[in-house]
Amino acid sequence: MPQIFRRRSNSVARASILGVVLLLGVGGWTLDAIWWSPHVTRVNVPIEQPVPFSHEHHYTGLGIDCRYCHTSVEKSSTAGIPPTYTCMTCHSQLYTDAPLLEPVRRSLITDTPLRWNKVNSVPDFVYFNHSIHVNKGIGCSTCHGPVNKMPLTWKANTLYMKWCLECHRNPAQFIRPREEVFNMGWLPPADQLAKGGELVEQYHVNTRQLTDCSMCHR
Repeated sequence: MPQIFRRRSNSVARASILGVVLLLGVGGWTLDAIWWSPHVTRVNVPIEQPVPFSHEHHYTGLGIDCRYCHTSVEKSSTAGIPPTYTCMTCHSQLYTDAPLLEPVRRSLITDTPLRWNKVNSVPDFVYFNHSIHVNKGIGCSTCHGPVNKMPLTWKANTLYMKWCLECHRNPAQFIRPREEVFNMGWLPPADQLAKGGELVEQYHVNTRQLTDCSMCHR
């Protein structure tokens, strides 16, 4: 009885299977690279704003505390966007004719809020509360990065669930004294895990509850 398939058919089949496996591997690697790329995460990509506000100038240069503009960060789920009159507290006296600040002056005159573009955000199905993090010793720079060095503001971290869980699973490596929360220059000490562990106890951080799904998905 003659053979139905040629002798090389086995080699072709093996090569085809190998090709499919390689294709799936390369495809998976490519999708993963795209998912974590700045194009998707927007990490380190400056966001265009109606006024090119510089945290570097206001915080580092002028020494303005985060809470002067973000007034609700210690008591609310949101940090708060400063109203125009907060900006004009200074700019009614400084740089009063600067073309760069025309949108701010126009906002005050017309009583129309500036439309700032959001830099950091989480999906609607994720609950996040600024105040609980601040009051448990999580500093601004932990999530927002070196904002004090940003002439224009950009996202410093992905804010993906995987990233958040790094802290929720081991808060001792990130927690700091409450008085250092707004200190953008704070650096963890050499014995951070030991001191962080003490703060976890002192601030009554419920480590068991931190990894519960309902903590963030309510």
